[in-house]
Amino acid sequence: MLTIHKTVDGKMTQLDAVEDGCWVDLTDPSEDELKTVADALSVEPALLRAALDEEEMSRIDSEDGNTLIIVDTPAMERDDTGVVYCTLPMGIIVTDQHIITVCLKETSVARDLRAGIVKDVRTEQRTRFILNILLLVAKRYLNYLKQIDKTYTSMERQLYKSQRNRELIQLLDLEKSLVYFNTSLKANEVTLEKILRGRIVTLYEEDHDLLEDVLIEVRQAIEMAQIYSDIISGMMDAFASVISNNLNVIMKVLTSITILMTVPNIVFGFYGMNVSVLPFAGSFWPPLAVSTVIIVVAGVILKKKDLF
Repeated sequence: MLTIHKTVDGKMTQLDAVEDGCWVDLTDPSEDELKTVADALSVEPALLRAALDEEEMSRIDSEDGNTLIIVDTPAMERDDTGVVYCTLPMGIIVTDQHIITVCLKETSVARDLRAGIVKDVRTEQRTRFILNILLLVAKRYLNYLKQIDKTYTSMERQLYKSQRNRELIQLLDLEKSLVYFNTSLKANEVTLEKILRGRIVTLYEEDHDLLEDVLIEVRQAIEMAQIYSDIISGMMDAFASVISNNLNVIMKVLTSITILMTVPNIVFGFYGMNVSVLPFAGSFWPPLAVSTVIIVVAGVILKKKDLF
C-alpha cells in the first residue's frame, strides 16, 4: 500500500501526488509501488527493499546523498495461545526533500502518524520528523512492556491451581517476546547513538534534546524488558514445580479413593456369597451403610485437598 502525506496547516493531510516536504509511506508494497517511488524520488530500489527483509537488523547507512535508517518496531499479533509480541524492521529513507518509510506490515506507529494523533509533527522538518518517529517507536515498546507486565501478573493467580501446561506455554511466548524486544532495543540504541554523533544525519540544537529523550526512553525499555524477562524466567521454574506438585496431590487423592473403594468390594463380596452367619444377611442395610461411609470419607478427603 502506497500513501502520501504532508503537514498542511498543522494537520496531517493525504495527498494524491508527491510534493516537496511530503512523507511517502509504503506498507507491504508491491513491485510496481516500489518502482514508482524509486523513479519519482530518485531512490535506489535496494534502499527501499532493505526493510522488507524480516531478519534485517537496525542500522544507519548513507548512499548517493540519501540516508537509510532501519529501526525495529514492536508489533502485536494474536494466535491460538493468545497475544504474541514480535518486532519488525522499519526503513526510514531521507532524501533532499522527502521522507520515505517502508515496512512489511501495518504498524501502530505509522497508523498514529497518518491519523494525526502525534502532535507538533511536520513532514517538511525532516530531521525532527524522523526523531518523532523514533520517539513513537520507543514509547510503543514501553506500552507493550506494560501490557506484558499486566498479562503475566494476571496469569500468576491462575498458575497456583493449574495442572495444565497451557499457562506455561503462554509464559514461554511472553519470554520469547521479551527476548525479541531486548535484542531489538539494544540494536536501536546503537543506531540512535550513531545519529547522535551528527555525522550522517544533520542535527540542529533543538534536535539534540529530542534525541536524548528518545535514548532515555529506549534505555528505560531495555531495562524493563530485562527485568520482566528475569521475572518470567523465575516464574516458569517456580510454577513448573507448582504444577508438578499439584499433579502429585491429585495422584495421592486418587490413590486414597482407590484404596477406599476396595473396602465396599470386600463387604459386597462376602454378602454376595450367601453366607448365612453374617449379621443382617437378609438385609440391604450393611452394603448401603458401607457405601455411605466410603462416600463421606472420600468427600472429606477431596474437601481437605481443595479439589471438591
